[in-house]
Amino acid sequence: MKSILIKDTTREERIKIVKESLYSCGTECEYCNGCDNLGGGRVDAFYQPYIDGEKEISELNAEYRAPKVK
Repeated sequence: MKSILIKDTTREERIKIVKESLYSCGTECEYCNGCDNLGGGRVDAFYQPYIDGEKEISELNAEYRAPKVK
């Protein structure tokens, strides 16, 4: 498997990685409840910093899993 790190991918490859990962069920993500999105809009927008080369997928996933402080 090829590396998915920012340094090893182009922007176009990162778009493809995100789309193939998120749309694995065969449908678009907008307002889908399938992945615990609970109708929260486009999930792929969450991965925009990865697509833009700003943050790795692992960083974004860790942020998502981190306990929310109220």
